Amino acid sequence: MKVTQVGLGKIGLPLAVQFASRGHDVLGVDLNHATVDRVNEGAEPFPGEAHLQERLAQVVAQGRLRATTDTRGAVAESEAVVVVVPLVVDGEGAPDFAWMDAATREIAAGLRPGTLVAYETTLPVGTTRTRWKPMLEAGSGLLEGHHFHVVFSPERVLTGRVFADLRTYPKLVGALSEAGAAAARTFYESVLEFDERPDLPRGNGVWDLGSAEAAELAKLAETTYRDVNIGLANQFGVFAMRAGIDIFQVIEAANSQPYSHIHRPGIAVGGHCIPVYPRLYLWNDPGATVVRAAREANAGMPAYTVGIAKGALGDLAGVAVVVLGASYRGGVKETALSGVFPTVEALAAEGARVTVHDPMFSDDELTALGFAPHRLGTPVDAAILQADHAEYRHLSPDDLPEAKVIVDGRNVLSADTFPDATVLTVGKA
Repeated sequence: MKVTQVGLGKIGLPLAVQFASRGHDVLGVDLNHATVDRVNEGAEPFPGEAHLQERLAQVVAQGRLRATTDTRGAVAESEAVVVVVPLVVDGEGAPDFAWMDAATREIAAGLRPGTLVAYETTLPVGTTRTRWKPMLEAGSGLLEGHHFHVVFSPERVLTGRVFADLRTYPKLVGALSEAGAAAARTFYESVLEFDERPDLPRGNGVWDLGSAEAAELAKLAETTYRDVNIGLANQFGVFAMRAGIDIFQVIEAANSQPYSHIHRPGIAVGGHCIPVYPRLYLWNDPGATVVRAAREANAGMPAYTVGIAKGALGDLAGVAVVVLGASYRGGVKETALSGVFPTVEALAAEGARVTVHDPMFSDDELTALGFAPHRLGTPVDAAILQADHAEYRHLSPDDLPEAKVIVDGRNVLSADTFPDATVLTVGKA
């Protein structure tokens, strides 16, 4: 089979490599010429994805994967097209379809009869049927369900472990017709492999959810659940600090009962997914008060954490504070909606002199992000741990000399390690 993968980012490129590793001929499309050149050289354009470099080099050397900037030309050669193009939301929470619209118009221009088009980017409910289907039909002159098929099949993987997640989780598909569902099932069964999952009532594999809308909602539901759960954990944590309770001990106790699955509180919820997809759900369902309240609670945690530091020091004006971690989570070199931005903003609003450290970023990279870079070992008055990088578990007083207050936003530090500083953890009294 010839497959076009539209979008060679941190999800799209591993997908292209996965498809090629199953023996298919894959054309990877990206508008970034540097990305295309790197892929054609067999070199990963971004670090941190387990097994990507070796698998990419292999399929490129075998001639199974080639990258291009020509979307319509690639689509014209293909029997299946998979789309992973970013969808963002604006300041009001409305989706901005500009990049996906542009990609879809190019796909339509190259579309030929017999092609399956699968959208994997997370979407508001109804988008596949009411936006992509008519756009593809208008641009191609073909009829969906007769000349070609469109399905929604959400990506459900986490950057850093994409290949493992592809094997672990069922592949959800939602089509606009029974024939489209059959085509999607045949395609995904040919490009994916699945681990045994006896815990699942339907077993692991391709799951047909019966409609594109059901598949769209399934992705929004699983990600919105996490945001709501974290929002609840954060509210528990804020109360626990006031009440003199260790919320992490409480959560461990509550989760020992099989009907409780409380997540962990922390300084921020970041990344491309969890802060964004609840807003896509709210776009469909603006009356969802629980979802809205959780999103507001989580968005307020960076300022709340800065407030903890201020309460301990009395005043942050002129105080030297280092924020530890620019990434949105530990072990990943990615700043999408990272808590570092609102944390630095809140500190600056208090008049603090703010620097940022991250073991995954160079000084030049931190400067390009708008931060003053920090070197461990430089004296500071206070530190706020924002990302739970493994390196931070081994911090010592030598790394943060003269620090009077350390606020641990991820519950990774031991107060005993810093006998001369006040160590405060979000969620612990």
